Amino acid sequence: MLRYLFKRLTSLALTLLVASVVLFVTIEIVPGDPASFMLGINAQADTLEALRAELGLDKSKPVRYWQWLTGMLQGDFGTSYTYKTPVANMIGERMWISLPLTLFALLISTAIAFPAGIYAASRRGRFGDAAVTGMTQLGVAIPNFWFAMLLVSFFAIKLGWFSSGGFVGWDQGLLAGLKSLLLPAIALALPQAAILTRVMRSSLLDVLSEDYMRTARAKGMSKRSAIWRHGLRNAMIPVLTILGLQFSFLLAGAIIIEKVFYLPGLGLLVFQSIAQRDLIVVESVVMLLVFAVVTVTFLVDLAYAWVDPRLRTRS
Repeated sequence: MLRYLFKRLTSLALTLLVASVVLFVTIEIVPGDPASFMLGINAQADTLEALRAELGLDKSKPVRYWQWLTGMLQGDFGTSYTYKTPVANMIGERMWISLPLTLFALLISTAIAFPAGIYAASRRGRFGDAAVTGMTQLGVAIPNFWFAMLLVSFFAIKLGWFSSGGFVGWDQGLLAGLKSLLLPAIALALPQAAILTRVMRSSLLDVLSEDYMRTARAKGMSKRSAIWRHGLRNAMIPVLTILGLQFSFLLAGAIIIEKVFYLPGLGLLVFQSIAQRDLIVVESVVMLLVFAVVTVTFLVDLAYAWVDPRLRTRS
């Protein structure tokens, strides 16, 4: 297990290093100069050079990359060009919205998908299976931003049960904060729940056809007991893969939902920073999201080894 863990940690470090290089180069080749954007097209040349020196843009690209990389390793993400505020503070404030929203949506997705997938697999070919499959097809087909607007129109505008946008803040209490995130979390969760339900059903159907499942049934074990004691754990590997991918997608891809509900999260921060050419913020936030994706993938790999010990032996 230690050898398996060391190999995965090495792969994680190399992936992050390559991702940082690709991200930095991509941001640098994008047209436009932050200093020129901030001062406007009529700025004097000496004023422009002074601002570039103040922002550190006059240094060579390798030097800037090295300073950015070593700063991130020390927890220093630099200072925003636009707001003159440490980027780490800006990310920390927005993370308290984006991360709970992601976890809330993942919890809703899992709570829907696991029972639905198990129910559909245990009733293969029956009406219940067809109903669940039809609902998942509908869930996959509906874009989450359109579903978000439907939720706002019905629950916020027509019924008035929820606010149509914004975030009240965690200082108003846990329930008030979760209420502000409920509609965005549902809008994010339902399409992902449809995908996870289909994967859960397909994986469990493959397991139910295995010899050890038939042996368990032949020994007198009920179908429900055989699924819960033997089938579910062996069907978890593809499900864990999708869960890891969904967490990454929900954290990094919630920008449209945050825009619809006007949530001041990481997605809205990236959107605003791109519009303002605040490149240091864009680099830092995207690198943080890359780190989250790679870390979740690493944890999923460890979960593989825990679910199926044969993977540790092969490694």
